[in-house]
Amino acid sequence: MSHISERERILVVDDEPANLKVMREVLGNDYRLSFAKSGELALQLIENEPPKLILLDIMMPDMNGFEVCKVLKSNQHTAHIPVIFVTALAHEQDESEGFALGAVDYITKPISPAIVRARVKTHLSLIQAEQLQLAHIDLINRLGRAAEYKDTDTGEHIARMSRYSKVLALAYGMSEYQAEQLRQAAPMHDVGKIGIPDSILLKPGRLDATEFEHMKQHAIIGAKILEDSPSPLLQLAHKLALEHHEKWDGTGYPYGLKGEEISIEGRIVSIADVFDALTSVRPYKDAWPVEKAVELLKAESGKHFDPQLIDLFIGQIDSIIEIKSTYSR
Repeated sequence: MSHISERERILVVDDEPANLKVMREVLGNDYRLSFAKSGELALQLIENEPPKLILLDIMMPDMNGFEVCKVLKSNQHTAHIPVIFVTALAHEQDESEGFALGAVDYITKPISPAIVRARVKTHLSLIQAEQLQLAHIDLINRLGRAAEYKDTDTGEHIARMSRYSKVLALAYGMSEYQAEQLRQAAPMHDVGKIGIPDSILLKPGRLDATEFEHMKQHAIIGAKILEDSPSPLLQLAHKLALEHHEKWDGTGYPYGLKGEEISIEGRIVSIADVFDALTSVRPYKDAWPVEKAVELLKAESGKHFDPQLIDLFIGQIDSIIEIKSTYSR
């Protein structure tokens, strides 16, 4: 049994003391429990210390459970707290209303202790998984930003190019989930720049041949940083780090991949990355106008870039410009 201070806190809301006692017997050995005998008191307790989970009766005087749930879900500070209705109302219409209000589960009375314990455990596990995923994504963004600060002194590049990548992925036909995964992984594409000396990375003029060969190593360095992860998101980031400088005609680096030998994700990020680099200030150049950058993309279609993706990217240019405007310094 966990130490009491380490247990997750659950708020049980019910106007019947007998029902509160039952919940104490069912859950008290595994969780920290707080109790409220009315909707109003529940909202006060939640404001003072938001719980991890709320078990909420519906039929209560003055303020019923549906009304409490509406208040919680309308407040950005409490909307994320999972609500499980625990009620004697067993009609399908009541259950549907509960889910429509944002509840994650609906348990009817009289309760089965085993079912209550299982449902509570399941939803708390989902919370932990979501928090881990958010931390995972946040770490990826922060590592990507670390590379960008070394290079351009701004994290705006990764904010823009990752969103350009998502727009293009959706236009290509990827699902919302696939496109969002690409957006989340894209910030890591240049993480290998951490291993490139500042004398090369921040040189205001054009790199000489030796310097350029050294710069090209950032794709390999980034891939080594990200390799062998069990995380699908980091596996995708590894692919992007390795492939984002490959070219459609096979003249890119580090391996000279050609055409569809380059993953679709790598081809998408390549376009998003180059477009943003062209339209942004760099130590060695001023920002290009969007129109000039689009003309270069067209000229490099079939050479540097996948022709189909260039057509799709240009077809989404209004969305691209909106992102550029939103995430500009």
